[in-house]
This record gives sequence, structure tokens and C-alpha cells, in this order.
Amino acid sequence: MTTIIDGKQVAKQVNQATQNEVAALAAQGVQPGIAVIIVGADPASQIYVRNKNRKATKLGMHSVVRELPATTTQAELLSIIAEYNADNQIHGILVQSPLPKQINEPLITLAIDPQKDVDGFHPTNMGKLITNFPGNYPVANTPRGIMTLLRAYDVDPAGKTAVVIGRSTIVGKPMAALLTNANATVTIAHSRTKDLKALARTADILVVATGIAHLITGADIKPGATVIDVGMDRDENGKLVGDVDFDSAQGVAGLITPVPGGVGPMTIATLMQTTVELAKWSDLSE
Repeated sequence: MTTIIDGKQVAKQVNQATQNEVAALAAQGVQPGIAVIIVGADPASQIYVRNKNRKATKLGMHSVVRELPATTTQAELLSIIAEYNADNQIHGILVQSPLPKQINEPLITLAIDPQKDVDGFHPTNMGKLITNFPGNYPVANTPRGIMTLLRAYDVDPAGKTAVVIGRSTIVGKPMAALLTNANATVTIAHSRTKDLKALARTADILVVATGIAHLITGADIKPGATVIDVGMDRDENGKLVGDVDFDSAQGVAGLITPVPGGVGPMTIATLMQTTVELAKWSDLSE
């Protein structure tokens, strides 16, 4: 019997806690603020940014969306980031990917103040995560949201074998670090991994983040494993599906996230949670 992990329900709980935190900060005269910068008119990015803005406003936060034309230069974008770095009303800054080809994305990541890096991608914050550095710092929201899901379903990574398929800075690498810090034995797999499916079958916790629809099937899953599907793909009929073949995984996996309704809702909920934390940490340091 496979348990379906309800990301919408857990996200709802996270959002409620965040709303309570926003109200508590408001009583102290602090309103958490987030600035999202989008360059160009990528339709998927526009939808994502709109959802972020709507959620932040609903939770009582100060939300700014800065829409820039695709012709924006790197110097112009760096100038806007510097503006928000200096703005005391903005606690979190996010530059939406993808960026136009004339802009150096790593340089943009570096330009964001690490204390306002709500995505957790700045090398300073990634380095702290990798070294399990003590103290307060932002962590990439999708992996952090996945850890929240694991806790919500009483999945303790300690002593377990974990396989993370995908090595991106957005998901794979921070996910592996979080699982390692939680005392799992972690392998990062990717397109060059030999016998990927055999490796997947060794995992007590399997996280798949490749962008390849139905890469993993039920035959590639260890019976009883916890399967986290980060994929958001379209099949030949245009239907939204994950990197894991959900139908064949049912009855094999112990727990599994659906697509949609699994990891997706947790990413925005965690982004809001992180923004509020950045506001609290900023207030403490003043």
C-alpha cells in the first residue's frame, strides 16, 4: 500500500505558521518584504512570479515585482539588485530564471546580499549548507520543502540510503547536502551515471529531479522506498507529469509525491517561510 504525500496540505500548514509569524512581526513594527525581479516575458516564469506575489500579499507581506524587458543589460540588472540590497523594507531578493543570454547568471547570484538571498543560491549560503555551518542562513527552497515533507510523514533520513538523481544547484546539490546533514548515506546520480536504474533500486529515499518525464518506473524503485518526484514535465498529450511514472510506482513505493500537488506547493510555501525568517534575522542583527 503506497501512501501519497499531500504537499498541498503540508504547504497549507507551513503557510499558516508563516502568516502567524507575519502577524507577530507586524506587532513589532516589521513587515517582511520580498522583491522578485523578472527579465523578459517567459510565460512559465510570469505565472510563477504571479503566484509568488499573490501568496506573499495574501500572507500580509510587502511584495514587489520588478518586470524588466528582455533587452535589459547586465549593468542595469546589477544596479536594480544594488537598490534592493540597500532597501530596508526588502528582506528577500529573488531574480527569476531563466535570464536572457546577455546576462551572466552566476554574477547576478553573487550580486545579491547573502543575507537577502531568499533562494539560498549564493555561494556563501551554499557553502554554509555544505559544511553544515551553525547559525541562520537561507537554504534552497525546494530541497528545504522536501525535508519538511519528510518530517511531516515521519521519514527520518538517519541511517538510510538516499539517492538524488539530478545535480543542479537548485535541487540536486542542496538536497544531497541536507540529506547528508540529516545523517543519510547519499549518492548523487546524473546523466553520466552508469546503470542509473540499478542505483535507484538501492535507495530508501529516492529524489528525482531531472526534467525527464517518467525516467523512473516502478521497476526502478526499492519496495517500500520514499519517492520524491521534483519533475514538472508534459507527456505526449500535454498532461503534466513527473520524472517518476506515478502509476507503476504505486504499490511499490512506501510513500510518493504526486505531480502536481506534491513538491510544487512546498516550494512557494518555503519561499514565504524563508522571507519571514530573513526579516526576523535582519531585525535581530540591527
